[in-house]
Amino acid sequence: MSQKLKIAGWISVGALAGALTTVSLQTVARGSLAPLPLEELQQLAAVFGMIKSDYVEPVDEKKLITDAISGMVANLDPHSQYFDKKSFKEFREGTTGRFVGVGIEISQEDGLVKVVSPIEGSPAFRAGLAPGDLITKIDDTAVKGLSLSEAVKRMRGEPNTKVILTIYRKDENRTFPVTITREEIKTVSVKGKVIEPGYAWIRLSQFQERTVDDFVRKVEEVYKADPALKGLVLDLRNDPGGLLDAAVAVSAAFLPEGVNVVSTNGQLAESKFVYKAAPEFYQRRSGNDPLRRLPAALKTVPLVVLVNEGSASASEIVAGALQDHKRATIMGSQTFGKGSVQTVRPLGPDTGLKITTARYYTPTGKSIQARGIVPDVLVDESAEGNVFALLRTREADLDKHLGSGQGGTEAKDAARERAREEARKRAEEESRKPVAERSRIPEFGSDKDFQLAQALNQLKGRPVLVSKTQVIERKNEKKDN
Repeated sequence: MSQKLKIAGWISVGALAGALTTVSLQTVARGSLAPLPLEELQQLAAVFGMIKSDYVEPVDEKKLITDAISGMVANLDPHSQYFDKKSFKEFREGTTGRFVGVGIEISQEDGLVKVVSPIEGSPAFRAGLAPGDLITKIDDTAVKGLSLSEAVKRMRGEPNTKVILTIYRKDENRTFPVTITREEIKTVSVKGKVIEPGYAWIRLSQFQERTVDDFVRKVEEVYKADPALKGLVLDLRNDPGGLLDAAVAVSAAFLPEGVNVVSTNGQLAESKFVYKAAPEFYQRRSGNDPLRRLPAALKTVPLVVLVNEGSASASEIVAGALQDHKRATIMGSQTFGKGSVQTVRPLGPDTGLKITTARYYTPTGKSIQARGIVPDVLVDESAEGNVFALLRTREADLDKHLGSGQGGTEAKDAARERAREEARKRAEEESRKPVAERSRIPEFGSDKDFQLAQALNQLKGRPVLVSKTQVIERKNEKKDN
């Protein structure tokens, strides 16, 4: 295993740098290259020369080549990508959970940036920003009309530089500026608490380098607060993924040692691999296994895992492993369906190529690609149903998405299409209501969290309000011979 890890470097899974990905960073080059198609390369050189000499105005040579590489890679599938200097830096920041900025979790509301939560100890936290605050301007730029990613880029910057955020605080009905000095932010990907005596909730928002240590600390806190837990909810809703070794570790925390967690398969020899619930498959550094600190009761405590359409990649690996080994009841909505592995190979000191090299499979051999994990118990987002879930994009909706690799063809589900059309109509009706009357999904982990309440009912053996409207996206699949 150690030699395999030296070759493969590290693997990550999830939504990083704007794409849901499963990524393996390799630090060694391939030993050989395929024969080059000389005629086609001559055509490429001829087009390059014509653009240089005949285009209406001068063009940048480096940009032409970069655009050609980007187009070639982007046409493979939705997750293969060429990283230029800037995007490679952002990608690396995404896996470490560290970046330079103001330190807030955000969403969008009515075209503005809404503060979901300031990160504890961050500049935004110290400046007094509060959940629900709306950011109307970033420096002199109005937020209205900006995409969320554009707003994020404007708030990020170099350490010790200042940014002025104009805040509208609804409950005080006032607008005021806040000057914040940017600094390196360490994101917290694990939250948790004892909800009521005997029952706890732990949420993973992403699988990062620090996630396993943070997860262990949170579990220790929960068991210290209530040593006699009778049930635990592991919340993976809207978790886009991250590092595969972190996903294997979290799975191993609940599973018997040595059982299969996930396998990968592709053309490369090193892509054919099985990851097990054992330290050598998730420890990235020598030293003590952090899972050894976990209470033994975690292996047997009744467990519910919450997932939804935003649960992808690494979170699907965890849900799939716990489901296949019958260790947990999976509840919520069908997951995203991101079951392919991308390898990131540096092309130089500050550029790289992310290319799909394998698919991953649950312990029983099921491919999740373009299908996702189907919960054991389907539960809507609210008592009123899934108002917006059907409108969310899943892997199977992406152009040029990879198939499952297990035969069969994908067919559009007529019932799902009808349900989507009804959801679109409901969303339009909602948008016409006054802001205060619009349906909103409550904060995860709050006392108004409908799916969490149903998870607790499941743990307590009480009736669960099962969805009567959700449509499972299935495929006509058959095993390859």
